[in-house]
Amino acid sequence: MNFDDVNSLAKQKIPFLFISDFKAGNIKVIPLSELKDNDIEFCINENYKKTSYKNDFYKFPLAFSEYKKKFDCVIDKIKSGDTYLLNLTQATPIKTKLSLKKIYKNANAAYKLRYKNEFICFSPEKFIQIKDSTIHSYPMKGTIDASIKNAKEKILNNKKEIAEHIMIVDLLRNDLSIVAKKVRVQDFRYIKTIEAGDKKLLQVSSHIIGDLSNNWQSRLGDILKALLPAGSISGTPKKSTLDIIQKVENYDRGFFTGVFGVFDGFSFDSAVMIRYIEQKDNKLIYKSGGGITLDSDCLEEYNELLDKIYLP
Repeated sequence: MNFDDVNSLAKQKIPFLFISDFKAGNIKVIPLSELKDNDIEFCINENYKKTSYKNDFYKFPLAFSEYKKKFDCVIDKIKSGDTYLLNLTQATPIKTKLSLKKIYKNANAAYKLRYKNEFICFSPEKFIQIKDSTIHSYPMKGTIDASIKNAKEKILNNKKEIAEHIMIVDLLRNDLSIVAKKVRVQDFRYIKTIEAGDKKLLQVSSHIIGDLSNNWQSRLGDILKALLPAGSISGTPKKSTLDIIQKVENYDRGFFTGVFGVFDGFSFDSAVMIRYIEQKDNKLIYKSGGGITLDSDCLEEYNELLDKIYLP
């Protein structure tokens, strides 16, 4: 299956599940009529009801000193003008008695996907949503522990966070302009509360929209191909930043920070695959990260990476 198959299925109004890895080099397009077993599960429900469960959960992160080497390398690349914003991620071994199936079932998240016994994600971040010939994007940039005093004011007034968010909004506006007309920012830097295991995080988002032609289904594959990788989890400028990511991170993201979405025959909804656990050789790896700019503080970024390792 490839992006041409997405065009063909959507044009025929055949519902399907779409899954792409980070660089859109490995995509899976599965008609919903073929999802007859329990190997692949997905759920999109922004109005989910929160449930509680016991989740003994241990993480074994990269040492701060090792993270700092990667962080410093990114800062050097920013100073040399090769990137302005780069999403730096790392893989963290975790241990839990819960299976991927159980984690998927219990997870409190708007977007959930379990792909066989290979990986799961429980994402709070939309990628794009298309309804009534309007394309919507909701980039998330800026995270703070909600328990911090005056957390909302601090995150909204933080100069580094403002600059980072503006860069991502500009990147997404430019990306959407490739596939849509009259691209505009509908809502700029609003706060969402994210359940992060035993704590709450405040996440800053924006809402960008654009107009598509009435026959957008026949080119849905082309739209996705043009927009991937997602700007919010790569950086800007996108091409040079992707090259730096590959060298600095020194591990394979795989489907982490890729995209999954569902076409129901009329509309399309999708999420960026963050909050992601991968299973390899019976070991669990949690992948997480955050955006780095020239004004970033290394310890704060390291703590954000750790805060994003949780079972919701």
